[in-house]
Amino acid sequence: MSFVAPSVQPPDPAVVAENVRAALAEDIGNGDATASLLPDSADSAYLLCKEDAVIAGRPWFDACHRAIDPDVRIDWHVEEGARVKAGIVIALLHGRSRALVTAERTALNFLQTLSGTATTTARHVEAVTGTRAQVLDTRKTLPGLRIAQKYAVRMGGGHNHRIGLYDTVMLKENHIRAAGSITAAAELAHARFPQLPLVIEVETIEQLREALATACTRILIDDFDAASRREAVRIAHDEFGGRIPLEVSGSVDLASLRAIAEDGIDCISIGALTKHVHAIDLSMKLGPPPQGS
Repeated sequence: MSFVAPSVQPPDPAVVAENVRAALAEDIGNGDATASLLPDSADSAYLLCKEDAVIAGRPWFDACHRAIDPDVRIDWHVEEGARVKAGIVIALLHGRSRALVTAERTALNFLQTLSGTATTTARHVEAVTGTRAQVLDTRKTLPGLRIAQKYAVRMGGGHNHRIGLYDTVMLKENHIRAAGSITAAAELAHARFPQLPLVIEVETIEQLREALATACTRILIDDFDAASRREAVRIAHDEFGGRIPLEVSGSVDLASLRAIAEDGIDCISIGALTKHVHAIDLSMKLGPPPQGS
């Protein structure tokens, strides 16, 4: 447990509250019929992690339980962002039996999903260790959980691409075609949204040179083979002083990630961090934890 969690700004409490409100309403509806059969007595529970993972999502887990029982006590044994081994009890809960079981599934859904995102991200970040490359996410997120998943990416050591369509101008093939050229599209973007980052996607070395001559924030080289990718890095750094970072996206997986990073690419955006969700296997059981857990 010596792993030091990354320094990540806590999620907006209002976002957590809204996520939790919607999720609990979806699950509980007009009441938990099964929980109503239980005696409403003081009880405890333990939270077990059944596989190696990076834990992320404690704010959502806690908010689910506190929405049902404001007096619940949750004693976490691991920090947010910590790496844990399979078979570890990561938290103990003390509250009312009905409330514990009512909140259980929704709380676990958040924690298992966000821990899965953080764990997947951590594996990708480890793959580029020692290179200049940063691992970025994309907008390929679960509807309604974008802020949560992007928080989990940061917990796994990754970085966020744009949050949505509103906080970055990203010029792709259709935008460039409509404007007439990369230069014209970039000039229009700077004039209309001077305060926003500008990312330009290019498909050829000729387009790369044109984009490098603009004052854009980053350039996305799309579908470049390895030789073209290395030539793009050479041009950006040797001819243009490395002022504008290069990003690779599309058809990137864990097996190919290291080779791309070693070519000198600055950023690699990977939809699989948030799109291909592998939920971490967690369980919450009433009663004291087993001996030795």
